Amino acid sequence: MMELQTTRLTLIPCTETIISTYQYAAGPHIQMHIEELRKDSSLLGWGPWLIQNKEDGAVIGDLGFKGKPNSAGEVEIGYGLTPSYQNKGFATEAVREIIRWAFEHNEVEKVTAECLVDNLPSIRVLEKLKMTHVHQKDGMLQWMITKEGIA
Repeated sequence: MMELQTTRLTLIPCTETIISTYQYAAGPHIQMHIEELRKDSSLLGWGPWLIQNKEDGAVIGDLGFKGKPNSAGEVEIGYGLTPSYQNKGFATEAVREIIRWAFEHNEVEKVTAECLVDNLPSIRVLEKLKMTHVHQKDGMLQWMITKEGIA
């Protein structure tokens, strides 16, 4: 089984088996990914991953990519945590590891993200990861980091 380890977390790519094993209340983005994964197994890792807290074994949220790298070598990342686990550094730790994983793939040159202009916790995560704010459009902030910019 593919998984990533950090000091406090285990990151596990979502599959039908993983979702049923962990009995995670999968949102529509995960259900859609599982449908796509049935058709194309090479998408494994390029969709959502579960975030598991090593201390208590709880699945505390999910993060991941919105598909494989595009022709410019870009992937977009998204993430969300259960409220009781927010503001404890878990998102920063998880996103840092998934970005590291993405940059291990030669075809990935840039990781992008977006968040609402008033989502201060998410902005703090992206700033801690040394992502650069590059654009604002329709109430959303656009962020990016390149292989050269990774800390």
